[in-house]
Amino acid sequence: MQFCMDKLSFFEEVYEVVKMIPHGRVTSYGAIANYLGTKGSARMVGWAMNAADRLPDVPAHRVLNRQGLLTGKHHFATPTLMQELLDAEGVKVEDDKVVNFEEVFWDPNKELAL
Repeated sequence: MQFCMDKLSFFEEVYEVVKMIPHGRVTSYGAIANYLGTKGSARMVGWAMNAADRLPDVPAHRVLNRQGLLTGKHHFATPTLMQELLDAEGVKVEDDKVVNFEEVFWDPNKELAL
């Protein structure tokens, strides 16, 4: 299900994709940007995620960088909250990196294909 850019703001579109990431899975800023048809705008997805802290229904902890690093952890209420939320979902994190990143990676282009 592709979103229509003229009906929702870019940030809103990002949030709609993030809401679809299943429990126990993670994706990357770039994968979301690519799905939205804005390949190369991973940084803008990151900005959207930084602003998601006041949106309790957006599981921002499931969005990582392309290497599986918890680069957004500083935007959570505590420096360890992002990892704690992932741990609670069974996603193993060591040294701020998801251990089995390839196994738990959720690609919206594949998972949400029409």
